[in-house]
Amino acid sequence: MYQWRKFEFFEEKLGGGKCKIPEEISGKIECASSGRGKLVIGCDDGTVSLLDRGLNFNFGFQAHSSSALFLQMLKQRNFLVSIGEDEQISPQQSGMCLKVFDLDKMQPEGSSTTSPDCIGILRIFTNQFPQAKITSFLVLEEAPPILLIAIGLDNGCIYCIKGDIARERITRFKLQVDSSSGEGNSSVTGLGFRLDGQALLLFAVTPNSVSLFSMQNQPPRRQLLDQIGCNVNSVAMSDRSELIIGRPEAVYFYEVDGRGPCWAFEGEKKFLGWYRGYLLCVIADQRNGKNTFNIYDLKNRLIAHSLVVKEVSHMLCEWGNIILIMTDKSALCIGEKDMESKLDMLFKKNLYTVAINLVQTQQADASATAEVLRKYGDHLYSKQDYDEAMAQYIHTIGHLEPSYVIQKFLDAQRIYNLTNYLENLHEKGLASKDHTTLLLNCYTKLKDVEKLNVFIKSEDGVGEHKFDVETAIRVCRAANYHEHAMYVAKKAGRHEWYLKILLEDLGRYDEALQYISSLEPSQAGVTVKEYGKILIEHKPAETINILMRLCTEDIELAKRVTSNGGYLSMLPSPVDFLNIFIHHPQSLMDFLEKYTDKVKDSPAQVEIHNTLLELYLSIDLNFPSISQVNNGTDFNIKARTAPNGKLAVDGKNLSIEKDTLERREKGLRLLKSAWPADLEHPLYDVDLAIILCEMNAFKEGLLYLYEKMKLFKEVIACYMQVHDHEGLIACCKRLGDSGKGGDPTLWADLLKYFGELGEDCSKEVKEVLTYIERDDILPPIIVLQTLSRNPCLTLSVIKDYIARKLEQESKLIEEDRRAIEKYQEDTMAMRKEIQDLRTNARIFQLSKCTACTFTLDLPAVHFMCMHSFHQRCLGDNEKECPECAPEYRSVMEMKRSLEQNSKDQDQFFQQVKSSKDGFSVIAEYFGKGVISKTSNGSTGTARSDSISSSSGF
Repeated sequence: MYQWRKFEFFEEKLGGGKCKIPEEISGKIECASSGRGKLVIGCDDGTVSLLDRGLNFNFGFQAHSSSALFLQMLKQRNFLVSIGEDEQISPQQSGMCLKVFDLDKMQPEGSSTTSPDCIGILRIFTNQFPQAKITSFLVLEEAPPILLIAIGLDNGCIYCIKGDIARERITRFKLQVDSSSGEGNSSVTGLGFRLDGQALLLFAVTPNSVSLFSMQNQPPRRQLLDQIGCNVNSVAMSDRSELIIGRPEAVYFYEVDGRGPCWAFEGEKKFLGWYRGYLLCVIADQRNGKNTFNIYDLKNRLIAHSLVVKEVSHMLCEWGNIILIMTDKSALCIGEKDMESKLDMLFKKNLYTVAINLVQTQQADASATAEVLRKYGDHLYSKQDYDEAMAQYIHTIGHLEPSYVIQKFLDAQRIYNLTNYLENLHEKGLASKDHTTLLLNCYTKLKDVEKLNVFIKSEDGVGEHKFDVETAIRVCRAANYHEHAMYVAKKAGRHEWYLKILLEDLGRYDEALQYISSLEPSQAGVTVKEYGKILIEHKPAETINILMRLCTEDIELAKRVTSNGGYLSMLPSPVDFLNIFIHHPQSLMDFLEKYTDKVKDSPAQVEIHNTLLELYLSIDLNFPSISQVNNGTDFNIKARTAPNGKLAVDGKNLSIEKDTLERREKGLRLLKSAWPADLEHPLYDVDLAIILCEMNAFKEGLLYLYEKMKLFKEVIACYMQVHDHEGLIACCKRLGDSGKGGDPTLWADLLKYFGELGEDCSKEVKEVLTYIERDDILPPIIVLQTLSRNPCLTLSVIKDYIARKLEQESKLIEEDRRAIEKYQEDTMAMRKEIQDLRTNARIFQLSKCTACTFTLDLPAVHFMCMHSFHQRCLGDNEKECPECAPEYRSVMEMKRSLEQNSKDQDQFFQQVKSSKDGFSVIAEYFGKGVISKTSNGSTGTARSDSISSSSGF
């Protein structure tokens, strides 16, 4: 054992060797114990003294009358158990007593001294347990208040006392350790309890044997572990409940099944102890007669402290210190240095392996261990032992900042070591994105495909990757390890990265399309939106097929199961994918045409029709893609002049023109089919359609929309812009017939157009005048004023029209004159009659009753209308003539109706608007007295004053 290194991990406390036992302890020290922050010393005069942490006298009391032989402080309760000699009650009974003191209960015994309460006194020796010399003593606390006390004797017996001593509820039994006749060889020199699960075991040591008793058996069963033993004070128990005995040649450890490790420390073991994993030995050197106190660290195989001491009488451990009490009543207090001091000591000597073992065996926290490993790694690194240094740094993962290690090995260009460190960093799940990037770069620089495969593919079926997926993909892709990048992307479900590599790096478009087809519809839709531009450019037909499946999947099934509209609303809309066709309008047109052929009532049909109209009506549909393929060459339609002076176009331009015409035909069909007769509004944005037709000069579509919207004036304006006179007249014939819902005022606009044209249009004007004259749309004076603005028109154009109009007007004037004369004659006759009625008497000469035609007799009633009646023929109605009353009432009813209609302004204006001659309608209202101002007086009746005569004429 001389090869073991010696260190000073312990230091003397309390002033070193100057520490003394207090003078208050005057007797010879026979026994000592420690526990619960106290040091207890028993003397040969029977006194027991308690010392504090500084070995200062606390208090003392008389425990026994003669001497105190053994003491033990309990751990669970503040009890002190002592064995000592007291006064003999009789010569037959021994004075050896066991006492239990409760140190929490003090009883005053005067003014200056106090003593604890003695809660139990027990005579050790009885008739069944004869007296012998006590050589060892041990107390085990079971469930309070039960104590198990083992007392070893010099005759090889162990007296056991179990129970509640305070209440004297105890049982006694005896264990026989050694039955040899020699007293010196059979005395019990040491005891030790061990709890092995629920089993209670008792080690017993004699100078020539080691035994083990199973206390759960009744009677306890003895097992001989060894046939060698030791003397008193050379027995201890480790913190793992191993029995330790010290012999001159070695120190032995015992388990329940026999002898264990053996440590060959030479010399007589005066005292043996165990402290926090350290073995404590006081060894007597026979050569020089000196005693050496050694503290052994058995795990690290070193001597933690070594010190030459005087003759030791007792060795105790308390307050984290080791207390040695000498025979001359001096004391030595030794305490362990802190971990930092011990490590500094080792670091100065470059004993890093010892430091590592030390922190590991003393169960230091992980950060402290990592710090030691870091320093060891730095030491090895400074010696350029990179492999071993990296081995130490790897153990620091989780505590040491990885950048510290990475920077060192980047500077040293030790890429193999750095790779090893980064692999372990990923293995423990502590790698960041930067670490993943660095590790993959190491693999690619080393061209270590095998390791790269292991790193990338090691997670098969296990779960999540140990690295950042996106970083791994990006680095592998940058290093042209595309297959590895694709593997990671596919396994992690990063479809966008997988397709990005396939399309942008490898150009494997068919494989990309196949992969998209295998995805869920929602995921496939997202990926097509992301990479559809590339796919459309290289594989337009296949991409359109995928889009059709996405947008129309299982529509027929949906029609059978549920309402089609509800299902379609859940499918992607073609509008969502318009952006991928930005440079490929022809493909977009093909896709939308296929979709509209299959789906007739899509929720997005308005947007789809709008897009199709824009494609159909566009003049240069294919030019963006053509110019892109041909490096920007302009393929706009270029006209060249032929020898005959006419425009000629080459074959390619003819093809483009033909395609444009076909698309416009499709556009016109769409404009018509998407506006059924039963719908008020079309299935497209009509304003947008008009703008598209205007922008692309699509006359047919524009005319259709204007006509459908009944914007007839805009229709003829289109013809006017291109000076299409035949079309203009034909359009007015179709749209200007009021009988078919047309607008006759279109002829007036047409006449105005020809009047402002500034060129000879006599033929057209004559035809227009025919319809104006037929429908009597404009007065001749307006016609003359309108046509007078065109200097190219002569009077001969309207000569016949004016002649006919003048003749017609002359006839009308003559008819009106005759009617006026007739009305004037009738009026004069009425006025004369009225005057005659007012001024002259009326002679009634009728001799017969108008009603019954019999001879008129009295009483009779005569009316001013020259009708006469018998009074009896009139009945109760004598106020009006029965003959004239119906006609009068019909006239009055007509007047009331006219007055009522005068309040209905809408009807009046509607009649004015719909009439060819609005002035005639107004004149008629005046003639009927509807519009004229009338008085509110009562109206007259049809009958004149009647004359009733009872005497007759």
